[in-house]
Amino acid sequence: MEEVFLALLSAAAELLFEVFFQVVLEGIVALISRSIRNVFNQSTAINPILAAIGYLLLGISFGIVSLRFFPHPLVHTSKFHGISLMLSPVITGLVMSQVGVVLRQKGKRAVRIESFGYGFTFALGLAIIRFFFSS
Repeated sequence: MEEVFLALLSAAAELLFEVFFQVVLEGIVALISRSIRNVFNQSTAINPILAAIGYLLLGISFGIVSLRFFPHPLVHTSKFHGISLMLSPVITGLVMSQVGVVLRQKGKRAVRIESFGYGFTFALGLAIIRFFFSS
């Protein structure tokens, strides 16, 4: 019974740490996106499908870079190996959508990554790379 409890606790810790890692990286991307938008100050509409592909590729590239600095899994794997691949992009997308909601309530413009779909896509690309290539 204790082993099952420890396995569940380990899976929860893995998931939370993975979500935290992804949210921090998405915050950096949002900051960069907001800075670029302010510099150019143009509102050119990009196709949403192309934007989603771009965020997926950006997530994959951040995953590759993160492997350079953290080549091992961030948390020891548990009996539920891969749960972070399924849940962390969903939770990260929800967190980023709430960031967008808060920004809009304060009268500021949110960037695309501060929505569920684009936040999820970025986090999924990052999670896939970390899941399959961390040693």
